[in-house]
Amino acid sequence: MNALLVIDVQNGIVSCGDYKEELFLMEQVIKDFKESNRPVIFIRHIDDAEESPLNRSSIGSEIHPTLKDYSDYLIEKQTPSSFFQTELTQTLEKLGVDHLFLIGFETEFCCMFTAIAAYDRGYKVTFIKDATRTTNTADTYGMQGLDIQQFVGKVLGWSSVIEVVDYEQYVEKYK
Repeated sequence: MNALLVIDVQNGIVSCGDYKEELFLMEQVIKDFKESNRPVIFIRHIDDAEESPLNRSSIGSEIHPTLKDYSDYLIEKQTPSSFFQTELTQTLEKLGVDHLFLIGFETEFCCMFTAIAAYDRGYKVTFIKDATRTTNTADTYGMQGLDIQQFVGKVLGWSSVIEVVDYEQYVEKYK
């Protein structure tokens, strides 16, 4: 069975920029999963630091209102990996999931870490690169011209163990 992981689409992240296009693509993928009765699992990053925009008690930690009503399951995490010290593995086992599709925020951290952790646990993984986004930029890393989505997509794709597609490829192959 296939399941969709929607990673860190939270107010404190989405408020950092204009992500209308990415949110639109995310919603399209989510709707596809909902229409075919496949599970949609939201991952929520929680930070204990008082000043964090993802602090548990802040509105920033809540799932963005444009997508929150689509969630079948909500898993909370405190590290980049959606698997580390969470209920995700048990939830996937209970559902009989063997293929994970990933979309969401912080491409180079939470999305990539989760994709690798999923592969390490024996899941087939499909990473929909243009339905991910990050709040970081080339300036964040001091790497002029770095396109984070493209870079992560290439690295994961070159691994030949994680399938990397863009939204149009996803539609052609899986819809």
